[in-house]
Amino acid sequence: MNFSRRDWLLGVGSLAATTAFTSLDAGLPPGPDRGGSPALVPVVPDFPRKADFQMADGYTYLNGAYTHPMPKAAAAAVHRAIDRRSTVAPPGADPAAQPVVDPRAAFAALINAKPSEISYVPNTSTGENLVVECLGVEKFDGNVVTDALHFEGALVHLFELRRQGLDLRVVRPRNGRIELSDLEPVVNRKTKLVEVSLVSMYNGFQHDLAAVCKLAHAHGAYVYADIIQGAGAVPFDVRATGVDFAACATYKWLMGDFGLGFFFVREDLLGRVIRRPHWSYESAPDTDIHLSPLDPLSPQPVTFTPGTDAASYFQLGTMASAVGAALGVSVPYIQQLGVENIQRYRQPLLDRLQRELPRLGFVPQTPLDSTSPIVTFAHRDAQRLNEKLGAARVSVRVAPYWMRIAPSIYNDMDDVERMLEALS
Repeated sequence: MNFSRRDWLLGVGSLAATTAFTSLDAGLPPGPDRGGSPALVPVVPDFPRKADFQMADGYTYLNGAYTHPMPKAAAAAVHRAIDRRSTVAPPGADPAAQPVVDPRAAFAALINAKPSEISYVPNTSTGENLVVECLGVEKFDGNVVTDALHFEGALVHLFELRRQGLDLRVVRPRNGRIELSDLEPVVNRKTKLVEVSLVSMYNGFQHDLAAVCKLAHAHGAYVYADIIQGAGAVPFDVRATGVDFAACATYKWLMGDFGLGFFFVREDLLGRVIRRPHWSYESAPDTDIHLSPLDPLSPQPVTFTPGTDAASYFQLGTMASAVGAALGVSVPYIQQLGVENIQRYRQPLLDRLQRELPRLGFVPQTPLDSTSPIVTFAHRDAQRLNEKLGAARVSVRVAPYWMRIAPSIYNDMDDVERMLEALS
């Protein structure tokens, strides 16, 4: 695999990804020969995957929607990246010549995109802001449609634009979901953008994103999806949905860390609908300087040819290389486990919570037919819940007036029963 300078700067430390995979595969049936390709074939693994994570004794973590633990092998890749950054290489050593798993290519394979449609961004909100900026939403000559279950950070952005004059239309949930029939009346020929979260961070409601895109595209609008609570947790295909833009950080279900995310832009929009919002040395893969008095190639101090992929449009500089090292392991790990397998394993745990917590006085906020990784319940006493759960060493998201539970592949029914016992 050829790595550009920008890929190397991000991916340094991913060199041990193939080696790190050995420990991840220890409990898996034999998989295909990777050969450096990110297109891994899912296997049917044994669950739960407790041995793949560093789990504190006596501690139950049901909070993957807040921050997902990093697999041991991904953490090992981070440590190698740190060692590499803190060690002067011997003369002649060329770490770039080592085999690498490109996190961007692996993520593209996970969501059925092309690597050229993926740019690194520091976080999800950067992607959302880039979409609003590139579509000229701030000109206030059209409307934007969103819903109340969208990510609160994006709503802060859009509500501020509404204060400045944007025609913002916010659909409210009914019975924990956003109905397409409630979106239809507010989308019209003046709609520039429909913004939604694929999976709601509040209650796990999952949009039928293909239907949302069909509605928006019929009126000439574009669709941005925040996929941070979906990517790696629920099956997601950018081609099948038709989504135009999507973004996510990596510290949740992609099992990465803070400071690095992915931004998807549909290829045919680059250079046609989307103009370059910013410029840097990342904008051109062949940037070269001509300052030496012996250089006859150009009278200009710098020459460059603007790149045509998403990275050339949106990346402005170096990224979090240690996080890239982790993602070079964690994303292929997810891909080999299979998102569908992960979702199938998780569902009985969620169903059990949906059945039992209402009997303890909790009010369901998540639709009963949900297959996302999140279930949420309304409650009145956060202090009491924190005391009970803390005493039992059980971690979930407890907020004023609601509680969110998000199990993952390292959890089992015993973990769920421990939580129910703590709250009973």
